[in-house]
Amino acid sequence: MSAIEQIAKAKEAARLLVRVDNDVTSKVLLDLADRAEKNIVQLLAANKLDLDKMPVSDPRYDRLMLSAERIQAIASDLRNVAGMPSPVGEILEERTMPNGLHLKKVRVALGVVGVIYEARPNVTFDVFALCLRTGNVAVLKGGQDAAQSNQAITALIHQSLAACNISPDVMQLLPPEREAATELMNAVGYVDVLIPRGSQGLIDSVRNNAKVPVIETGAGVCHTYFDATGDLELGKKIIFNAKTRRVSVCNAMECLIINSSRLCDLFDLLAPMLDKSVVLEADARAYAALAGRYPTALLVSATEKSFGKEHLDYRMSIRTVDDLDAAISHISRYGTRHSESIITTSAAAKAQFSLEVDAAAVYVNTSTAFTDGAQFGMGAEIGISTQKLHARGPMALPELTSYKWLIDSNGLTRP
Repeated sequence: MSAIEQIAKAKEAARLLVRVDNDVTSKVLLDLADRAEKNIVQLLAANKLDLDKMPVSDPRYDRLMLSAERIQAIASDLRNVAGMPSPVGEILEERTMPNGLHLKKVRVALGVVGVIYEARPNVTFDVFALCLRTGNVAVLKGGQDAAQSNQAITALIHQSLAACNISPDVMQLLPPEREAATELMNAVGYVDVLIPRGSQGLIDSVRNNAKVPVIETGAGVCHTYFDATGDLELGKKIIFNAKTRRVSVCNAMECLIINSSRLCDLFDLLAPMLDKSVVLEADARAYAALAGRYPTALLVSATEKSFGKEHLDYRMSIRTVDDLDAAISHISRYGTRHSESIITTSAAAKAQFSLEVDAAAVYVNTSTAFTDGAQFGMGAEIGISTQKLHARGPMALPELTSYKWLIDSNGLTRP
């Protein structure tokens, strides 16, 4: 079956999926969680076939890798989504006009949700769960790097759908070849919204070439600003976590901005990074503060290309500024409107940073690693939107809905 034939089947399935009761979608997700845990060995075997084709040094390797613990966490997320109420059918507004016209604004599914993504097999589970719970059909185009993993996951999903008498057409996994992505981007009349998840190159390609509506999930060039009043011990903990918890994810910190008055504390602030052999690309003032203390092999001079870059590795940039305004200016120039954080004890600095930084998630004395649907109490996420139309930040159940107006009267006609 061709990609466009699969997409057409998805469109038809969307019309019928609205009839499925919420209790049934919960049963599907609970069944899938059980199947995932029972088939850990099979899933890991399929994942190994993909991993064997990718160098361990590739920044995508960690995103591609499944483990027993990660599959169990995925199963937990599936159960969380199953237990959350679907927003579909929620009445957003209701009123009766003076002429007797009765109006209701009601949440509805988007319809057919397409997702193009790279080496992230967990996305297959997450997208399916969130789409099904909101009455959306999912059309997924994964990358060749994760082809075996995605096929194994899709097989489990189709088993769970069949067990609950739902058509497998509500979950379509397109071929991994690029031609399928082109078909999906051009599927006008079939696909209601397309969401890219992956590198900046992938996101740019989808944005520039898609003919269907796109919700952009941007790359994560995330900053942490250590203010003149920042607490050193707090800063050490937050910065280490934001950078090293998982270097391959979009909420990882890529650049530390430090107030010049605190350069004397820079080595102590970054000392925990030595445990992970983090390479520092430091501007001139930061380099001078670290020279002779941080290992020479792990310290390099920053260039213009060091900033605005998603390293996705044990590597980070350092920019020195003289005040908060300069820090915000740097973020404005190099950030991707994803997640930004300030470490400070100044109420005025907290307020200014929170007000003026333009990002989907703005943190105070907190690691950027929390920009995640599950951490926000959303069960899971379909992506982190860095745009401002329709959705922003972690996208979960409500963000996968639109609305329609329902109008009723007793024979009203307009004069």
